[in-house]
Amino acid sequence: MTIKIVVADDHKLFRQGLIGLMRAHDDMVEVIGEASTGQEAIKLAHLLRPDVILMDIQMPDGDGLKALREIRQLLPEIAVVMLTASELDEHLYEAFRLGAAGYLL
Repeated sequence: MTIKIVVADDHKLFRQGLIGLMRAHDDMVEVIGEASTGQEAIKLAHLLRPDVILMDIQMPDGDGLKALREIRQLLPEIAVVMLTASELDEHLYEAFRLGAAGYLL
C-alpha cells in the first residue's frame, strides 16, 4: 500500500527538497500535491483526499493551525502532521488540541 501525501509549506526550496526525499521511497509514499498556503492545503485536501498532509504552521493566506482545524473538522480521515521550525510550546499544544497526528521540528 502506498501512502498518498500532500506537502504544504510556503518555502518552495524546502518543499521541493522534502518531496525529493520522499520520491526516493516511491514504493512506500506518493506525493500527490503541494501547497504554499493554508488555503491551498485545504483545497487540495478536499480535491485529492490524501492519507497524510505534512503542513507548516506559519504560512501566508491562513496559517497551518487554521488549516489543520478545518481539515480535521471536515475530513477527519486525513492525518495532518505539522512541520515547523517553531519551538513555541503554544504551537505544539494547539496543534495536538486541534487533532494533529504528529509534530516535527
